[in-house]
Amino acid sequence: MPRPKDEFDTLYPYRLYEPAEVLDDEMMYTVPEISRLLQGLDPETELDADTEDRIVTWTVPWLMSHADEFVINDPEGDEPGYFGIQSESRPADEIPEGADE
Repeated sequence: MPRPKDEFDTLYPYRLYEPAEVLDDEMMYTVPEISRLLQGLDPETELDADTEDRIVTWTVPWLMSHADEFVINDPEGDEPGYFGIQSESRPADEIPEGADE
């Protein structure tokens, strides 16, 4: 339910970090790992399920807003997908024809 602004003590500007400010361009990360890094935490920090769900929910739109800057691996089986910053040292491969079928 929407709430009036004057119900809040503080209102901050919404800042979106650039991927290079948060991620090492030679590494690949899961969404939960990226979520932790965006909060200034170590990617291996243990979080309770509610907190992790909340920060992952904030991370997905961030990933989408920077989609042109990322590469993703082809997950195998039940493994998660890993995201990384596109780099000259490891450029994105071409998506094979028919891969979306």
